[in-house]
Amino acid sequence: MSNRINNIFEERESILNIYFTAGFPNLDDTLRIAGDLEKSRVDMLEVGIPFSDPVADGPTIQRSSKQALDNGMTLELLFNQLKDLREQVTIPVLLMGYINPILQFGIEEFCKKCQEVGVDGTIIPDLPIQEYLDSYESYFKKAELENIFLISPNTSRERIEVIDSISNGFIYMVSSASITGAKDGIQDGQLEYYQRIENMRLNSPRLIGFGISNKETFDKASEHAHGAIIGSAFINQLEEDASSDGIEKFVHSIKEK
Repeated sequence: MSNRINNIFEERESILNIYFTAGFPNLDDTLRIAGDLEKSRVDMLEVGIPFSDPVADGPTIQRSSKQALDNGMTLELLFNQLKDLREQVTIPVLLMGYINPILQFGIEEFCKKCQEVGVDGTIIPDLPIQEYLDSYESYFKKAELENIFLISPNTSRERIEVIDSISNGFIYMVSSASITGAKDGIQDGQLEYYQRIENMRLNSPRLIGFGISNKETFDKASEHAHGAIIGSAFINQLEEDASSDGIEKFVHSIKEK
């Protein structure tokens, strides 16, 4: 299966994927921020579905999720906001969220809506692999939707090989066993992990996330994978300055040569 995700990895190196929470800082900001990120030459977008109990997220993303929910963001509203997505955005777009609100919405309907608005993939950290394969994979495949699986420093070699065999988009490498959050540098243990996975020669491209916050951490991650994902640091930027100029300056600070 070939889609925008596959194509971006074939066309570009050092992929920068930016995460932001739908409906944050203001309810109607979602599509505008997506457009600003593309104009700033981000390679991929990850739109967070706010949830009241985001187990893998640190305080920054939790705060943005609570604000978005307080603003009135729902999954149904998000799909309404994204109906004109492909008139403004050409790069790959992923939805990142937890299984509970997706189950409440209905997984088959969720996949259909993703296809309708032009979403390319999903990241659902608390959806078990076997449950996905047994119960839901057919809905994702019918909607041509890539489900992205996560690995961490604690993931066994066998499990990584299984994930590699069923992945069609990319593998999300969680950089540490902790929750999300901006960090200033890369630790020695993380480098060992990056190199270990690199040496496995997996078929799937890899993006590194959690703790990637600036040019230094992005560049170091990109030396050992196909790029990286920035979330908490960008949420901090939106809290400080969510203007188009502020977004452009943030992206350029990461990708400047």
